[in-house]
Amino acid sequence: MNPEGASGEETPESSEIPEGLADLEDLLDAIEGTPASEQPEPGSLEAELAELEDLEAMVEHDIAEVLSERDQFKDIAQRLQADFDNYRKRAAVQLAEEVDRATGRLAQAFLPVLDAAEAAYLRHPDEVGPLLNVLLSELKKHGLETLDLDGQPFDPEVAEAVAHEAGEGGDITVAEVLRSGYRWKGKTLRAAMVRTCD
Repeated sequence: MNPEGASGEETPESSEIPEGLADLEDLLDAIEGTPASEQPEPGSLEAELAELEDLEAMVEHDIAEVLSERDQFKDIAQRLQADFDNYRKRAAVQLAEEVDRATGRLAQAFLPVLDAAEAAYLRHPDEVGPLLNVLLSELKKHGLETLDLDGQPFDPEVAEAVAHEAGEGGDITVAEVLRSGYRWKGKTLRAAMVRTCD
């Protein structure tokens, strides 16, 4: 009688892993990263700790991605805010310039009225003077200035010489203002018509 059993098979205690199967277990160990003998048993405290560590690593990775996306969206929002602020400033400047141009055109339309009032003032100063002063003071509140050039050095930016008298020589000055010139908000609206002398 065979001492190892009737069928001649080995008992599990004395069996050895066939060489091909041992290689397969080594391959599985290499893929899983931990030898089977070192892996904790499922349901044990070590297995749960390992699972928690894996979850923690995944959560940290997800948090890093979320923070990166948040920073990207924050940069986009800041750029959009800066672009909008720049647009608002440009629009305000353009609107102010357009208002200045429109009111400048309105002031320019009043210039013939001012010329007629000045001509009437020269003939009837007592009657027309108060009206002309009120008209000029109201227009001045909105940016219209009368150019005061009498006796000033001639400046072709603000005056147009239509006559010239020879004098003692020297610098050319304004001898007489023939038609008033006006400045609108710092810019020459109409150059004065003057007679000069030197």
